Amino acid sequence: MEKIWQSVKASIKESTPTHVYKMWIEPVEFLKASDDGIVLACPNILFKRRVWENFGGLIKSELTRLAGRQLKLLLEVTHNGGDSKANGNGNGKKYKDRTRIPDDIQLDIPAMNCQPRYGRLLRKEFTFDRFVVGENSTFAYNAAVALASQKNKFPPLFLLSQPGMGKSHLSQAVGHKILSAFPNERVMYITAEDFTTDMVNSLRNSSITEFKEKYRNNCDVLLLDDIHFLSGRTRTQDELALSLDYLYDSGKKIIFSSTMPLKDIPKLCEHLKSRLSQSVVSEIQTPDFSTRFKILKYKSDYYGYQFENQVLEYMASELTENVRLLESGLLGVATKSRLLNMDVDLSLAKSVVKNLAITRKAITLGSIKKVVCKEFGITEKEIASNSRKKGVVRPRQIAMYLARRHTKQSIQSIGRSFNRYHATVIYSINNIENEIKVKSEVQKQVERIDKQLLDGKF
Repeated sequence: MEKIWQSVKASIKESTPTHVYKMWIEPVEFLKASDDGIVLACPNILFKRRVWENFGGLIKSELTRLAGRQLKLLLEVTHNGGDSKANGNGNGKKYKDRTRIPDDIQLDIPAMNCQPRYGRLLRKEFTFDRFVVGENSTFAYNAAVALASQKNKFPPLFLLSQPGMGKSHLSQAVGHKILSAFPNERVMYITAEDFTTDMVNSLRNSSITEFKEKYRNNCDVLLLDDIHFLSGRTRTQDELALSLDYLYDSGKKIIFSSTMPLKDIPKLCEHLKSRLSQSVVSEIQTPDFSTRFKILKYKSDYYGYQFENQVLEYMASELTENVRLLESGLLGVATKSRLLNMDVDLSLAKSVVKNLAITRKAITLGSIKKVVCKEFGITEKEIASNSRKKGVVRPRQIAMYLARRHTKQSIQSIGRSFNRYHATVIYSINNIENEIKVKSEVQKQVERIDKQLLDGKF
């Protein structure tokens, strides 16, 4: 069983950023084999909790794959320091190698030069080796790799695509690659919404100096997603532009991402627009059939699914919108096969993909208006009118938010459908997103309408 654990560690090491592996997987050691599983040793309670929460599923999956059967996983807190004293207990007690330590004893995490996180956590699977490159993304991929690899000053990168095409994947892959080579680099991955919220909170708490220090002097790599959401936020744009000045002048690495071309983002201050325009624009387009098949093939192999090529070819031909939809189809087929104990064949794939494709194609601006109006008891004429009544404005904002989420219509097209300027559409989308974040009544309304749309009940 100890050999199996060593094989599991080797497998995880291949698919996990070096700094993450060294921090959380390498210190975990084989302790003993149980009747139906394996017991692993962790140095302290905090470590044990973090490993279980963040890597428990991955470890169990690899154990099952390499052992050829389902194994239970147990984590125990132990001390591998021979006869050294337990840290922090103050009573001089000693614990022999690999003996159980009471839960109230807190030991130090193994001393390692590991960079703390900044901004949002990087998703461990968003690395370069897991990004499937096709004709739609070759330039963006090469540009991202070059930015991550170059030691010299490199121009900022502007990743442009519709949702679900891999912008965030490439952006975070840069962060992973830099941290694996230079663990002390201060990598910050955030969204434009995060930046805005951080600035507003700093103003409220009279800590704007700390905010400026954080983004100007304590950041080596800035990965900023969804830059288009800064539209109309003048104060935030001014502060970001000044922070970018500092980063540019210091030769720091920067990546922006957006679903809108720079020229189409309304209400950007000239200072910020000037800075953004100096970026290398790399567009990720909709993947063609060949790339969609490669993506499905790679992911099915990665998850250990046994799908025949004709099944993957069918899915690639039907699920054409984005990578996210391909993943949904793949997981849907695998899940249905497992739950119903059915073989994965073309018939099963069709039963899953058909529902996905129909649902996606059926959701239009018209169907969204219809469902929203029914939910709020207003007419479609009212929702597209000039009325500023709260009972009309809120449903209109929700409808525009759902239109952006479920259709391929541009901001301008959505605006025309509701007789609104594109800036108003962006404001409405931002407003509803903020309401959802604070889990208000709006969130429940959106969820109800969203379910109806996804179920095709309109």
